[in-house]
Amino acid sequence: MPPSEADTPLIPKVWHAPDGTALSCREKIKVLNENLEELQQMAQDALEDAIIMGADEAQIRDVLRRMVEGLENPY
Repeated sequence: MPPSEADTPLIPKVWHAPDGTALSCREKIKVLNENLEELQQMAQDALEDAIIMGADEAQIRDVLRRMVEGLENPY
């Protein structure tokens, strides 16, 4: 069973378009939610692996934060 919003608090209850209107296409919302759930799990795995391998937790968190901040909008 997929996680609920309570299990994934980062996922907003409503997705908005740039003009502020709510997205209504269920398929688009489903893809957005699934993508974020996958990213969250991958980031969690990377954090755990880094810690197990002896890396500094604060440093890996900083790297993950900078990775997200460095994302570029190609559109």
